[in-house]
Amino acid sequence: MKKRIVLILFIVLGLSKVYAQDAKTTFNPVGKWQFEAPYAPEGFTDGLIEVALNEAKHVISMSFTGSDYKLPGEQVKFENNVLVFLIYIEGNDITVTLKFDTESKMSGKAVYADGEVPLSLTRIPKKD
Repeated sequence: MKKRIVLILFIVLGLSKVYAQDAKTTFNPVGKWQFEAPYAPEGFTDGLIEVALNEAKHVISMSFTGSDYKLPGEQVKFENNVLVFLIYIEGNDITVTLKFDTESKMSGKAVYADGEVPLSLTRIPKKD
């Protein structure tokens, strides 16, 4: 009887450890992000992406260095630490896909009719 109890405890503890290792950390994309896209056309190589939460939905705006104009993101989705949105730049539909590397870093790509451009983002710390 003692052997069965020990065996059952061993199995339960072993399974809980396996499930704990499979649990993924969910990151929060809300905040300001400095982005770099070194292979993008001139004028679109860096800027700011702002992610907010409005009525339980993520809202995105994007601006480029040297411009105060903010482009709104459309069809924003955030699932499994992947942020996807559509943005229109100079008449082009661009799909941006970003994945968390750490809490303060994301990487991904912007796909458009002429190809794709790699992106890297760094979270801008909040000022207290």
